[in-house]
Amino acid sequence: MKFQNRSQIEALTKFKGQGDLVTSFYLDTDKSRLSRKEIQLAMKNLLSEAKTRACALKASKDKIDSLLGDIDLIAGHGAQTLGPANAAGLAFFSHSRKQFWHALELPHGPRNRVIFDTNFYIRPLAAILEKYSPICALVISRREARWYEIAMNEIRPLDELESDVPGRVREGGFEGTAAKRIERRIDAHLQDHFKRTAQRTFDLSKKHPFDWLFVGCENDHCPDFEPHLHAYLRDRLKARLKSRVGDPPAKVLQEALEAEAKLKRAEEKETVGKLVAELERGGLAASGLRDTIHRLNQFEVQSLVVTHNFSKPGRICPTHRIYYLDELKCPVCDKKTEIVQDIVDEAIETVLKRGGTVKHVTPPSKLDRYGGIGAFLKYKA
Repeated sequence: MKFQNRSQIEALTKFKGQGDLVTSFYLDTDKSRLSRKEIQLAMKNLLSEAKTRACALKASKDKIDSLLGDIDLIAGHGAQTLGPANAAGLAFFSHSRKQFWHALELPHGPRNRVIFDTNFYIRPLAAILEKYSPICALVISRREARWYEIAMNEIRPLDELESDVPGRVREGGFEGTAAKRIERRIDAHLQDHFKRTAQRTFDLSKKHPFDWLFVGCENDHCPDFEPHLHAYLRDRLKARLKSRVGDPPAKVLQEALEAEAKLKRAEEKETVGKLVAELERGGLAASGLRDTIHRLNQFEVQSLVVTHNFSKPGRICPTHRIYYLDELKCPVCDKKTEIVQDIVDEAIETVLKRGGTVKHVTPPSKLDRYGGIGAFLKYKA
C-alpha cells in the first residue's frame, strides 16, 4: 500500500501493544541512488543487528519471541518486495503475536532503522507528510480547463470543464463597429469561461483540500484569469506552469514536482535564514544539540528546526523525563539515566506533544554550521 495521507498515520497510532513490544522497520530503497545489491545488503545487516538486539532485551520469552517473529515476517516480505518495488522507501509495522501486519511504500527514502517499542514509530511518516504538500494543478485554455491532484509524487485527474467560447475575429474579416462588437462578445464569453473555471477551482478546494495551487494558461491568459480566483485561492497560488490542456498528465506532474522542489527549498532556506539571524542577534533562538535539548527541558522551545535524518543517542531521566546527552545520573534526583536510541527523535516527539512545530531541512544547509539542529524559543528562562 502506498503512503498517502495522515489517516494512515492515525490508524497506526491507534494500535496498542498492551504491554508487548511492536516492531517498526524503515528501509531506503531509492534505486536512483542505490543498487539492488546495496539495498539487499543493508536490509540483511539491519535485520541481523535487530535480531541480536531483540535477544539481548531484558524481557519475557513471549515478548522476545514476538519480536523475532516480526523480524522473520519483515525478512520474508522484504525479499518478495525488493525485486518488483519501485518505491523510494519501505516501512513495515508488525506485531506477530497479535497477527498485525502493515506495509507502506514511501515516496522518499527514510533512514534505515528497526525500532522496538510499545507503540509503532511513526515520526518518519510525519516528516514525509511535511515534505510533500497537497497540490492542485490547473491547466486552462480559451475553451477548456483541467484539474489534477498531486500528492506524494503522484498525479490523478480531478475534473475538467469545456466552455463555448467563439474564436477570435480574423484580421480583415470585419471592419469598424461591427468588428468591435463581435470582439466584445467574444471577450465576454472568455471572461465567463474564466469565472466558471475560478468558481469550479474554489468548489474543488472544499472537496479536495490542497496547500498550493499551480496554474498553467495558454496564450498568456494568466493575468486575465487569476483576478477571478477567490482570495483564499490567490493566497495559495504558488507557481505558473508551462503545461497546456493537451499535455499528458506525466508532463504536468514532472513540471509540478520541479516547482514543488524549488518552493520547498526556498521555504527551508527562509526558515534557516530566520533562525541564523535570530541567533546572531542573540534573540529567541538556540542551536546545537546540547543547547537545544537544554531549552527543551526548560519548556522554552516553540519550533524545532532539524536536518533531515539527523540523529544522536542520548539519555533520559525515567522519573522527571528530562533529556541529556551524556549524563549518567540525573542532576535533579541523582537516579541513573536510561539510554534512548535517538535523542533527536525524542525531542521531535516532545515538541509535537507540546503543540510546537518541527521543520525538517534537507542538507547541505547553513544549519550544518550550527550543529544540524536549532530552535525558535518562546522565551528565555
